[in-house]
Amino acid sequence: MARPSHNIVVFECSARRDPRWWLMGVLGAAFVSASLMVNPKDNCSEGGECAPWLVPVAGAVGALGLVGAAGQLVANTRRGSRLDLEAGTLEWWQGRTRRRPGNHGFIALADISRIVVRRGDDSSDLISLYDQQGERLRLFDSEVIGETPEEWARKLVLFAPRIVFDLQD
Repeated sequence: MARPSHNIVVFECSARRDPRWWLMGVLGAAFVSASLMVNPKDNCSEGGECAPWLVPVAGAVGALGLVGAAGQLVANTRRGSRLDLEAGTLEWWQGRTRRRPGNHGFIALADISRIVVRRGDDSSDLISLYDQQGERLRLFDSEVIGETPEEWARKLVLFAPRIVFDLQD
């Protein structure tokens, strides 16, 4: 009989599955297309105010968005986190590709004493992990978890009940 895995992949997302990069590419392409279709000399309001400089600026902004999105989609960066119950660690990664590990780290569950979730507007909750001395563990953020910070923190506390969960409004 197969031994159950002690690695629980909590979350992993690639750039190609992240709608934000696709949206950025579409908006960038729309800005570039609009800048190519609008004649800067004809970019005047009915009141006679002209801003011919806006057309190339919109094109440049669109090109930056398009190149940025294309770079992420081609590189297919990944982000995520994994809880290894056997080793007692939380692994996280961000910006990982086939060729480079990106930002990553391992946090021993024994080193985490408290999880603080600060509720923000709509879905902009912030999460912070603190060690035994009360210092914030850097670089771990809500980008590497796949659900709301509150749901994720509650699940982690189930596996490590000694960790204090603090929800702040």
